[in-house]
Amino acid sequence: MEIDGGLAAKVLTESGRTHTRITARELRELVERIGGADDHFLVVQRIPDRPRVFIQTARDGEGAYDLQHRTGSVPHMWVTRVTDPGLVAGVLARWARQEDDWDAGVTWEREEFGLPEEPDALAPEVAARAERYVREILRDGYLGIEAVIRETVYLMEDGEGSSPLSAAQARALTERLWLERVGEQETWTGPTGPDRLERAFAALEDTGIVARENFTCCRGCGMAEIGAEVDDESAVRGFVFFHHQGTRRAAEGDGLSLYYGGFDDSEQTTTAVGHEVVAALTSAGLSTEWDGDPGKAIGVTPLEWRKRLVG
Repeated sequence: MEIDGGLAAKVLTESGRTHTRITARELRELVERIGGADDHFLVVQRIPDRPRVFIQTARDGEGAYDLQHRTGSVPHMWVTRVTDPGLVAGVLARWARQEDDWDAGVTWEREEFGLPEEPDALAPEVAARAERYVREILRDGYLGIEAVIRETVYLMEDGEGSSPLSAAQARALTERLWLERVGEQETWTGPTGPDRLERAFAALEDTGIVARENFTCCRGCGMAEIGAEVDDESAVRGFVFFHHQGTRRAAEGDGLSLYYGGFDDSEQTTTAVGHEVVAALTSAGLSTEWDGDPGKAIGVTPLEWRKRLVG
């Protein structure tokens, strides 16, 4: 499957950089590149991610590729060794597309490793509170599975840094609710509000407006930190963002507030950027509330918040 010309996949490299919805050509370039210092491997996950379903490859000093894939919560992995980077890239791309015979040209061996023990059951009141946190995070829709696990353990901590929820217990809970949410989103048809918002922000980026979703915790932090998102000041004219608190309110059905401005701090630039933001949102099929006042946030409402999980 491909989305807007890109694979419905996320690629994580050893450096920690994530490439989302890249093209098959870009994936091949990554495959051919790996093998240098701090850049030995990459992991491919489909969008939306399923726990423990992935394919990965690593390149050794001789230039050969170790290729591995796993099919879920099973006590084994399938492994092979390949020397042709074109074959590796083709297998990865076909796996991402879920094509029949995606692994044509390779012969797998089964590698056993066992599964960890099941975590202890949670006390009912602990389970209920942890489940509420996980469901809220999944409804927001921006964190991957590993980040949801870490955040849930953190939210369950008491004032002294102790948590009644272990990482293993958080993983079991998160993976169950993640799959439940993935099943729910498979029933969604057409572009959702967050889909349209993402397209509007991408269009703004293409015209020199730094656009960030779910950026920082609040308006004050966002306004203070948005300048650090600029690599080349000559290539941008302004910014727009919404913060995590805004995401949570949107997920609860209260619409979304966008904050915007120009990097020259002038009202004229801020107003111009505001009009560009409204135009991009309107073009993406979203409704806005803004009277042209540069001192007021742009409201996006009504907005049904159905954010698709990525992973």
